[in-house]
Amino acid sequence: MSDDRLIVALDVPNALAGLNLAEQLGDAVSFYKIGLGMLTGGGLALANELKQDHGKKIFLDMKLFDIGATVENAVRGLAQFDLDFLTVHGDPYVVKAAKEGAAGKDMKILAVTILTSLDRADLDGALIKPGDIRDLVQERAAKAFEACADGIIASPQEAALIRALPEAEGRLIVTPGVRPTGAALGDQKRVATPAQAVKDGVDHIVVGRPVWQAENPRAAAEAILAEMAAV
Repeated sequence: MSDDRLIVALDVPNALAGLNLAEQLGDAVSFYKIGLGMLTGGGLALANELKQDHGKKIFLDMKLFDIGATVENAVRGLAQFDLDFLTVHGDPYVVKAAKEGAAGKDMKILAVTILTSLDRADLDGALIKPGDIRDLVQERAAKAFEACADGIIASPQEAALIRALPEAEGRLIVTPGVRPTGAALGDQKRVATPAQAVKDGVDHIVVGRPVWQAENPRAAAEAILAEMAAV
């Protein structure tokens, strides 16, 4: 049985490539992320096939953001696919609407705090209020938890701060921006190794390119799992 703390991001061009990668990984990986980039390449069909035919867990990373009624309706529609995780932006009204849309289903709503590809300069460009980025992430996480988010998406560098929040008890922390030692950072700016992420209290790590760009994706995934298991 694979360790489902590792979520492999299927950030590949289309559903056929995603299914091929999942077949290469076999029983080494039990949890997959399908993001917005895959949506027009058959992403929902792939999610359904991996879930229903292969028994995998699915994290649909849509980062929904709109008026409350639209978010609620979108989540209600997505909830029919029996998925495990769905992301929305961490604004409290968005989280509340998403929870309404997911009512009666097991799908967990995860709130995005600040994208792991952003740093303080990016926030300044977007007119986000001043302050240390870690403090802002912790503040957004607390507000999302108050709005009943099942979990938080944040960089591993903020995981320990979020785990220390009283509101975080029993909630999930899921971290992209995780890179094995020696791996290229790509477009990620706030990163940590799998081992450090686990030490800081994350429940799931999301890894994409270090797995699917590897010559042997299964071996790359197994190396990450071994690093996590050794903590």
